[in-house]
Amino acid sequence: MEEYFSYRNDLEPARGRLLISEPFLPDPNFERTVILLCEHNDEGSFGFVMNKASDLVFEDVVDEAPSSQEKLYVGGPVQQDTLHFLHRLGDKIEDGIEIAKGLYWGGNFEQVIAMIDTGQVDSTTFRFFLGYSGWGKGQLDKEIEENSWIVAREPDSKLLFNAEPDELWQVVLKDMGGRFEMFSKYPIDPRMN
Repeated sequence: MEEYFSYRNDLEPARGRLLISEPFLPDPNFERTVILLCEHNDEGSFGFVMNKASDLVFEDVVDEAPSSQEKLYVGGPVQQDTLHFLHRLGDKIEDGIEIAKGLYWGGNFEQVIAMIDTGQVDSTTFRFFLGYSGWGKGQLDKEIEENSWIVAREPDSKLLFNAEPDELWQVVLKDMGGRFEMFSKYPIDPRMN
């Protein structure tokens, strides 16, 4: 019976994979979150929460930004005074690092600004984050063993950028099928069921 309720699967955390918080994770920073891992190695791990929009828009934090009402996302609780971005623009943005197929982290910020300003891109091709999610050496592996996180395969970049943020957690779990689809139906407060 214990295995039936385990959130573990045969996937290990790795660059480009998703972390899905378990349904009742008590940490408000990670409640029902989907995190794209940008790095996972012996030194630690980091990534961005894909489904937690902030109250700020792009022009609120970037002085040289074109007039853009594009939402900013909370990438995690670490260094929320830093700005990061993911995009699906490939080599159109110099120095981007491919995280998963067709999905890149960072690159030439001025190029992104220019593309936004000239209307060459829309919000389905990039996403900006304040801060990031980080784990020290061995910390993420320990949290996975404790059933705090579910590891999912590399995502479809269209899904990550096009799904409604408040639905992404459920959509990813449903897409995994089996017992994970069942987890997607858990109410936020089990007493309300």
